[in-house]
Amino acid sequence: MSVRVGILGATGAVGQRFIQLLDDHPTFELAALTASDESAGKPYREAAKWRVDTPIPVDVAEMTVRRTDPDAVPDDLDLLFSSLPSGVAVDVEEDFARDGYVISSNSSNDRLAEDVPLTIPEINPGHLDLIEVQRDERGWDGALVKNPNCSTITMIPPLAALDEAFGLDRINVSTLQAVSGGGYSGVTSMEIIDNVLPHIGGEEDKMETESRKLLGDFDGAEIEWHDVDVAASCNRVPTLDGHLENAFVDLAEDDLEVSEIEDAMREFPGVDLPSAPNQLIHVFDDPERPQPRMDRMRGQGMQICVGGVQSTPHGVKFNCLAHNTVRGAAGASLLNGELLHENGYL
Repeated sequence: MSVRVGILGATGAVGQRFIQLLDDHPTFELAALTASDESAGKPYREAAKWRVDTPIPVDVAEMTVRRTDPDAVPDDLDLLFSSLPSGVAVDVEEDFARDGYVISSNSSNDRLAEDVPLTIPEINPGHLDLIEVQRDERGWDGALVKNPNCSTITMIPPLAALDEAFGLDRINVSTLQAVSGGGYSGVTSMEIIDNVLPHIGGEEDKMETESRKLLGDFDGAEIEWHDVDVAASCNRVPTLDGHLENAFVDLAEDDLEVSEIEDAMREFPGVDLPSAPNQLIHVFDDPERPQPRMDRMRGQGMQICVGGVQSTPHGVKFNCLAHNTVRGAAGASLLNGELLHENGYL
């Protein structure tokens, strides 16, 4: 039986990725699209300036866009995906949850709230049970689940593999982030062509905090954050898609062989969900990989790529890459939606 889903904020860059990824989904049936009041009432093909590299699905093109309001969407939707701007989402998502809707959100608000699961299905699926705490504390029948920032989600799978095998002491990471991470109008051509922007507002704090919550332990009542020290430097570079990151990690164990480190990453288990890659982490032997243009679409954009693994006196350094609007945004929320379905929350 199909699961009826809707998208909040369907006309933006991440909303368009949701539509692309939901096309021909084996379980989810797209039944509602919402956007701003200016777009409401229009066919989607008129409301959205389509920028994804595949055509708008024919049935979606003619769907009427609705207002982003619980009174304006069907009450028989099983799941909502949210790509709303965080300033809007902070109130709107709670309105929908109070009305009984389950929301898998890519928006940055509430990611660090004590009763909101921040989830990557392959890393911390047990955190999803925080929904029961959320429902008790907030008195609603709906639920709000978040995926992490696109830069955080790029480094967390290899770090989780290292933590499980050897233990983490400290993480230093420098990012080279694609312009699509700022949205279509986020970075002008005059800013980024022949240039690198050595600051992305709020990004470093997201990486330094979200990572500790994701790697933490849930005891049935609350999440105890991981005690690892994290320091991030975030940079915008002139690539379209794909965040490349340079990680320098101190481990609890010293003097490890590169083969041990690579095996820990390669063997880290994935999940059996429709949109998950067969292998979560692909480790390159070629020190010149991964590269954004060459590798961002591995596993249909859902795989994490690692390369340049070298041992250091206190741990390891490596490069990692993920597609920021697929694995790092819409695809991450989609996987969380599939996890919600598998665990009986829909």
